[in-house]
Parts: sequence; C-alpha cells; structure tokens
Amino acid sequence: MSSIDTNQYLSAFLDEASDNLKGLDDLTLELEKDPEDMSVVNGIFRTAHTLKGVSATMGFQNMASLTHALEDRLEAARSGRHHLDGNDVDMILQCLDMMQSMVDLIRAGDTDRKIDVSELVKSLRSFEENESRATKKESNETDGAKKDDVSLSTDQLDSFLKEAAHSNAKAFLAYIELSETCLLKAARAYIIINRLEEFGTIFKTEPNIDSVENEDFDNKLKIFLITKVNKDEIKDVLQKVSEIAVVEVDEFDVSSMENIDNIAVEANTGRIKSDDAKDNDSLSSPPADAGGRQFAQVKPVAANSKKGGNQTVRVDIGRLDKLMNLVGELVIGRARIERLVQEARLREFDEPLSQLGRISSDIQELVTKLRMVPVSFIFDRFPRLIRDISKNLGKDVQLVLEGQETELDRTVIDEIGDPMVHLIRNSLDHGIETPADRVAIGKPEKGILKISAYQEGSGVIIEVQDDGKGIDVEKVKKKAIERGLISTEEAQAMPDEEALKLTFLPGFSLAAQVTDLSGRGVGMDAVRTKVEALGGQFDVSSKVGVGTRVFVRLPLTLAIVLALLVKVSNEIYAMPLENVEETILVKKENVRTLNGTPATLLRGEVLSLWGLASALGTPKDSVDRDEYPVVVVKTGKNRIGFIVDELIGQQEIVIKSLGRFLSKINGIGGATILGDGNVALILDVSSLSFGR
Repeated sequence: MSSIDTNQYLSAFLDEASDNLKGLDDLTLELEKDPEDMSVVNGIFRTAHTLKGVSATMGFQNMASLTHALEDRLEAARSGRHHLDGNDVDMILQCLDMMQSMVDLIRAGDTDRKIDVSELVKSLRSFEENESRATKKESNETDGAKKDDVSLSTDQLDSFLKEAAHSNAKAFLAYIELSETCLLKAARAYIIINRLEEFGTIFKTEPNIDSVENEDFDNKLKIFLITKVNKDEIKDVLQKVSEIAVVEVDEFDVSSMENIDNIAVEANTGRIKSDDAKDNDSLSSPPADAGGRQFAQVKPVAANSKKGGNQTVRVDIGRLDKLMNLVGELVIGRARIERLVQEARLREFDEPLSQLGRISSDIQELVTKLRMVPVSFIFDRFPRLIRDISKNLGKDVQLVLEGQETELDRTVIDEIGDPMVHLIRNSLDHGIETPADRVAIGKPEKGILKISAYQEGSGVIIEVQDDGKGIDVEKVKKKAIERGLISTEEAQAMPDEEALKLTFLPGFSLAAQVTDLSGRGVGMDAVRTKVEALGGQFDVSSKVGVGTRVFVRLPLTLAIVLALLVKVSNEIYAMPLENVEETILVKKENVRTLNGTPATLLRGEVLSLWGLASALGTPKDSVDRDEYPVVVVKTGKNRIGFIVDELIGQQEIVIKSLGRFLSKINGIGGATILGDGNVALILDVSSLSFGR
C-alpha cells in the first residue's frame, strides 16, 4: 500500500497501537504474577498478533518484525515447547518499551527504522536453539506428511479448551474450503477471519496467518474459535461470504476434560464429533482476558451490538478545544446580551433570553463532559512504572489504586501526569524502606503505595500515600539552616506543618546523593508549581515511621468556571469560586494587629487579613470605612482574608490565556471578558498567598 493510501489511516493506527501497547503492558504485569497462566499468555499473543498485522499493513517493518518474534516466543509457550519465567517477562517489557519508542517516533513524523530491533529479535528467538534436534526432526516429518492437514498438538488443544471453559464460552472448529475459481485467496481468507473475530477470539488458524497473507496455502482453512454464540449463527455468517465452496462448523465438548487425547485425535483429522453438542441460543459479550479486561482486538458479538452497547468515535482533541472556545464565546455573548437587556429594561426579551440561557448552559455542560476523561488515563501507567522503579531499588511495593473512574478535563489530565510521576518517585525512593529495613522495625516486608482520586465539590482530590519512613521534620529544618533559608531561632519556633513546606522550595532535597531517581531538588517544587498553575492546591502531611500523604486538589475544568467578581481600586477582578470559602463583612473595630499583621476573629479562629490592593500593587482605596468586605480563601490548610473595595457577585467566566510574555506575572492566572465587554484579570489566589 502506498504512503498516500496509508497516511489517512496513520492517526487511527497510532491510537490503536497505543491502546494495544497499554493492554500488553497490563497483561505482562499479570503474567509476572503467574507465568503459567495460559489465559494471560493467549491474551498477549492475540494482542501482539493484532499489532503485527496493522504495523505490517502500514509499512512499519521493524515493528512488525519485533512483534512477529514476540509472537513466535509466545506460540512456543502456548504449545508447551517453552516455559515462561521472569526473564521472559523482562524481555516482553523491553519489547513494549521499544515499540512505544517507535510509536513516539512515528507520531513525531519520523519512522520506526531508526530503532534497531535485530538484537532483541535474536533474543526472542533464542529458545529455538534450546529445542532438541530430535524434536525438530519429528516436527519436520509431521509437517511433511501433513502439509495439507496441520493440526493442534495435545498441549495446544488443552490450552484451547481450558481458555474456552475459563471464559464460560464454547470452542469451535470452522472448516472452510474456498472455491476453485477464487482468485484472491488471501483477501477472501482475511474476510473470513475478520467476520469470525466479530464473534469472539480466534485461538489459531491453519495454515498460520503468515501463510494466509502470502497466499502460501491451498483452498482449505481451519479456524479454532472461542465464542459464546451458537454453531448455526457462525455457519450462517460464513456461508454469506462469496467464493466459498464448503463450510462446516463443529463444536468441542469443553464441559469435560477427560477425553482430551481422543478429542486431539479427532481434531487431527480436521473433523470432530459434535453429535452431543448442545446449541445455546443465548448471546452475550465475548470472553474477557485475565482480570476481566477486554481489549480492542476482541470485538463485541455482532448480535449484541445491535441491541445496544455504547458506541464511541475518536475525535481529535484540537476539534474539542475549538468547540470549547466557541462555547466560551457563546457564554460571553450571552452575558453581554443579558446586560444590555437589563440596562434597557426590555421585559419582552426575558423569556427568549431565559430559553437561550438554558440551551447555552446545556451545550456548555455537554462540551465540558465531552472533554472529561477518567484519571485511569494516567493511573494506568503507574503499575508498570512502580514495578520498574521498585525492582531497580530492590524494594517490594504493593500498589493500591482507587477511584480510577473519577473524571477530569483532558487538559488537566495531560498536565498532571509528570507531577504524579515525581510524587511516586519520591515515595519509592525516599519513603518506602527496603524489605530488610521494614522487617527490622516490625513492618510488613511489602510496602504499600496508595493512589486515590475522588470528587469533592467542584474539584477533584488526588492523594498519594505511602507507609514508609515519613519526612523527618528536624532533618528538614537542619538542611534549611545549612542552606541559609532560615535561622536557628526561626527553626526552633517553626511548627512542623510550616517546616514541611520548606520541601517545596526550589532546589531543596534531603537526598544524600544524586541518583537517576532523585537528589536534584526539583521534585516537590515542580509538583507544587504545576498544581498551582492549574489553579489547584497542594499540601503534604507526614509522620516519622508511619508514612507520608500528599494531597492535590484540582479543578474539574480549566475552560469555563464560576467566579466571584470583586472591585479593587476601580478595577474588577475575578476570583475562581474553587478558591473562595466565603465572603464576610468585618467591622473596623474588630480588626486587630497580630505579630504586625492585621487579623480578626472568625467563629473563634484567627483570620489574617491582607489588603488585595497592596498584594496587587495598585493604589489603595482612600475612603475611610466602618466595615470592610473580605473574601476568605483557603490554600492548603491556611485561610486568608483578602480585603476588597466591593463585592460584585458571581458570574460564569471564560478563562483566556495572557500569552507567553505575561503568563508568569505573580498573582494573575489569566483574563476574561465581562458582559459589558471590558477585560477583567483572573487572580491566582495560591500564588498571591505564597507571595505574602
């Protein structure tokens, strides 16, 4: 196929390849727990086979060669000629990393030819050298005698029937003879295989796929299929394919494994006895792989798809961004119309405006939901990451994931991935101890790293918690004194919660030496900076010997938010309600000075007051007031009261970027257009409070 033909499918190929690699990653981690689990081996084999086919079709030969070699090694395991172990798992993961690098190169407009796969392909096929010559000779003789009638070995058939029984499905052998006048045998065989894949899982084809693709076969096909549909439906679908002379479908008896040898003999003839097989007219979804997961190559049952499962379509994220921008303009336009109608007091516009408001709100809500993706989008990479890091550090870590279905805006998801990796590295490197150290202090040998997500109000909370050694506050203070960040007197008077925040400072690290994982002092600072840039909040709590808990609060979306409008020095500013706890009026006589800072009592607690005009560097209101409007905001565990000139009210705002040159202004997180057409700056409350 020419490059002109394949370019239009490149995006779909990259998406499918990424999905398949993620599925392979999960299955390989399952395989590491039990290398003898044939259902997992079969799942990896099928996904690798799918990836091989699409990469070869797209002309990416290095990827096809690598997946082909991986497929051969897995086939040897399926047939009992090779027993998988930890080295095989490491090799499979190395393959997946190499294929992911190829996908990244292709996505960047390059090719997979830049990555040399020859050594890894050689390693994957090294098991062939260990096979005895006698076994090879016997295999060759069998192939020579039965070239037209290749069959399942007893081990293969055993695996085939066990997988069907494990999936609570049926096992079929479909025997097809193409018409003598069929010209494009490979294309016809591909149609047959594709139709059968719609029903469930193809365990094996005879001849194999490579022979089919190269048309190196006669007119006969045998396909071993695992599915939950009945025999008649399979036969009916095959008979509708043109240029087929003979179709026969027989069912294996998977209810009993006692006659496995007899069944193998019957299968070798290309026919099996199915007189006692009972048809089952009930239809259901295809069997799932280990852990109940289903992957792209296992398609839903055709009959079921008509009854209704959710159908999806891939949409380029750029189009969703453009749609969200248009919805933002709609919100701005609606606000301007409402303001003009209010000023003109045109009552006859009330009803149509109300209807317009409902419609635009529904559109806004729908578009926002379209952009929402589950946090599993980033959580799914953590098992592999933690497996590699913990193995490198010689630590035994159990990962606990909760709330993967919690949804966030795609933009937030894309931005939070790297900070999460920093947090995980910190927990594994600095927090969780080695197995020997844990046993010595009475802890279980295996450490626990828990990552959870849940929605709270208009935001999402992500927590990373470990049961490691915790952060030693005294060591933090000592390190800060050594670096001249605080004095000895300040360290003695500093509460533990404030001392923990010293770890957020740029370049601060407790690591004794720089390693590949840590020691450069960029981890916690990078996380805090990114979270606050997203309009979120970041906090850490820790107890020596017990563990550390990192708390991240993120907004659901970054595009359209509800904000509180305030006036300061004749300018209007917007404060996202995500950061606002409440608004109060503080009488002048209730303002006191505490350690040089204005403060007041709010329900028995001290609330520090800070003039927003001073924070922004704008002229102060010279009017002497009897009471001050105060906006109470919460950043982490701290509450601060910002004194403003006037509280205007709540309004939906569309966040607009200030551009590259103005994006780093302290305290300003963007801008928005108000209903009267004027521009209002959006305040970044967290950076303002840190600026104190």
